[in-house]
Amino acid sequence: MADDITVIDVGGTHLRRATWSPGRGVREVTRRPSPGMRTHPGEPVPALQRRMADALCEAVGPRETVAGVSFGAALDHRGGTVYASAPLWGGHSGSFDLLGAVRERRPEVRWHIVNDVTAALLHAASAPHRREHRKLLLATVSTGVACRTLDLRTGTVPVDGAGLQGEIGHLPANPATAAAPAIPGATGAATVPADSEVPTPGAPGTVPVCDCGRPGHVAAYASGPGINRLAALARERDPGRWAGSELGRRTGEGQEFEAALRAALDAGDALARDLLATATAPMADVLRTALCLDPEIDEAVLTGGVVHGLGRHYREALLGHLDRTGLYLTSDRAPDWIERRITLAGPGEADPLAGAGIAASRAALDAPAEVAA
Repeated sequence: MADDITVIDVGGTHLRRATWSPGRGVREVTRRPSPGMRTHPGEPVPALQRRMADALCEAVGPRETVAGVSFGAALDHRGGTVYASAPLWGGHSGSFDLLGAVRERRPEVRWHIVNDVTAALLHAASAPHRREHRKLLLATVSTGVACRTLDLRTGTVPVDGAGLQGEIGHLPANPATAAAPAIPGATGAATVPADSEVPTPGAPGTVPVCDCGRPGHVAAYASGPGINRLAALARERDPGRWAGSELGRRTGEGQEFEAALRAALDAGDALARDLLATATAPMADVLRTALCLDPEIDEAVLTGGVVHGLGRHYREALLGHLDRTGLYLTSDRAPDWIERRITLAGPGEADPLAGAGIAASRAALDAPAEVAA
């Protein structure tokens, strides 16, 4: 069809490709591993970036002329330059002109590139029940952690001088709330080591390390890999409690960690609850601050593999922190104000593939630009 757009969503784990149109939505979805440090360990980052550009170009058919890309990275919203992607390239932070790379390979294609959280946000904002919102915040908790806020009155995602917004995964987590007592077996507050003392992930007595290589970031606790590292830290600090827990029993029997954690939470396992409390504390801090600074945010939608995998357990753990330490005065005078604003995205409600199509479609209508804001 004439209005069909090829849409691609690049995450830290998977690269998805589909066809999208305004009338028919997303269809013909295929999936493959994302070319990155997990699929090609030890390969230099420039080589991984070339693989990525090749993969994007291969995903667009020979007769297809428009492509919308949702890319999981710190990306200049104004021009398609990728600054960093810890899940794909680790601690590397040299700029990569992704738009230039794909245009060089496939100049006949009109490329439109947005950050994956922006894409998911655009799709979530298109829901009819959100039309009266002033602002919508969407946070994704998956292989990486990030958020974006959209002003629905203007249709804009504000960005800073680097073309960025909402890279919360690499904010420092507050050690007073994120570490220590909530981690099973911990006896006191953890201390973030100096830059020259970056610990091995999971090493006893240290805080977890982010995929970017720095210790104590929000993503080091809250992301999928971060929760795995917290579990390893808990196992090393108190092996007896770990072995006696439902989570320890299930993982010991070979069950995949994510499924074991969900099942342990369903069973009311205390260690699993403590682990999730530790993982969600930094996200609670971020949301508390966002709602404090901008009360025009009418809804904060949570999405991503961790959120969907843990479901109600994730929201309950998050709200538990916000119930204990909410907004000054507001939580006393309007006790349900925060709770009403924090929701979980339903199935297919915040799909970066659909958002990439929406961004590309809007860009084609607004101007002959190659990057959709």
